[in-house]
Amino acid sequence: MGRDNPGRRRAAISWCLFDWANSPLPTVIITFVFSAYFARGVVGDEVEGTVLWSRALTIAGLAVAILAPVLGAIADRSGPKKPWVAGFSLLAILAASALWFVHPDPGDTMLALVAVGLVLIGTEFANIFYNAMLGGIAPPGRLGRIGGWGWSLGYLGAIVCLLIALFGFVQADVPPFGLDKGAAEHVRATALLAAAWFLLFSMPLLRYVPDDEHVPLPVLQAAREGLSTLWATLRGLRRHPDIWIFLVARMLYADGLATLFQFGGLYAAGTFGMSFAEIIQFGIALNVTAGLGAFLFAWVDDWIGAKPTIAISLVGLIGFGFAVLVVEDVGWFWVFALALGIFVGPSQAASRTLLTQMAPQAARAQMFGLYALSGKATSFLGPALLGWATIAFDSQRWGMATILLFWIAGLALLAFVRPASRRGPAA
Repeated sequence: MGRDNPGRRRAAISWCLFDWANSPLPTVIITFVFSAYFARGVVGDEVEGTVLWSRALTIAGLAVAILAPVLGAIADRSGPKKPWVAGFSLLAILAASALWFVHPDPGDTMLALVAVGLVLIGTEFANIFYNAMLGGIAPPGRLGRIGGWGWSLGYLGAIVCLLIALFGFVQADVPPFGLDKGAAEHVRATALLAAAWFLLFSMPLLRYVPDDEHVPLPVLQAAREGLSTLWATLRGLRRHPDIWIFLVARMLYADGLATLFQFGGLYAAGTFGMSFAEIIQFGIALNVTAGLGAFLFAWVDDWIGAKPTIAISLVGLIGFGFAVLVVEDVGWFWVFALALGIFVGPSQAASRTLLTQMAPQAARAQMFGLYALSGKATSFLGPALLGWATIAFDSQRWGMATILLFWIAGLALLAFVRPASRRGPAA
């Protein structure tokens, strides 16, 4: 961004910083810390806890799948996107804060599941409008780099937050603020840490990133016109087969990734017997390799294109994912899992780049609503299949194996997508 003016550079940095702000919330709560605490400390049974966790995330995923494209369509008509980002971010922050009241008691199971579901809904909805802002702050030739740098900064933020959670709370001999280990307050406080982190570091985006300058329509009129436009867009996708094929492919491989994020901590705890501290250490190491992959592949994205970058990432995920599932030794589990992490970030960042290139500028929020739908339309299926396989085989390993099916199917379908640069812009 050397030749950019200071305002554009500040806007791009502030936009990327939102990934730093929101990434610790799902990382700390859904993937590594609170999921393991819920299964072990609240429910008291890892298999039953995994099943309940999967049901809650399935319901939340269905809500996102149904409402995301509708919200995106309305937002395109209602004008500025930052109020939507702020509102849904606040929902996620408040829901995360409510997890402080989840004690190591089965009686708090429902509170935990509802709050975690709202965390997922709030972060997913906020990201619809956040992603739609990328095209307005990044020049076309730098979409891959700025998008990839955002992802890598998100992983770095998750690493720093996990380090604070590990050494400042979970492993502290004397927890800060007089927290009671017997009541698991040192673990529950990590949800408050992630919520405060999100609140603090989301401020630069709300202040410095330029917003849509269109005059907003009244809410009811925006809803009517947005829904009408959404229906026309859905019908019109038949004229743009590359877009809908990509969205379906992304629907499949994103479901595999989402299921991995949601159950990775549970798998590490149940199959390899990792403690809370070890799970956080694993999460930190995994985010290091994922952030490194997102950062390095940001140049690859701009160099060879988004589609090849996604394909390379999926091949890496499938290969190392299989290795993770078959190893018995915890040392080899670490090796293969960290190698897998290198390919997580590029698959996500390049997907965002590809849709930004394909989407008509006037309908970007709408398209990213469909993009969120493509990440959630089968999101109930991933956790549901994982939960079913876990019950059927009484094994977390067989449950996690279902993730590979989504990556393989997504890679196969991606082969039929023509890059936007070769077919001209979508209209």
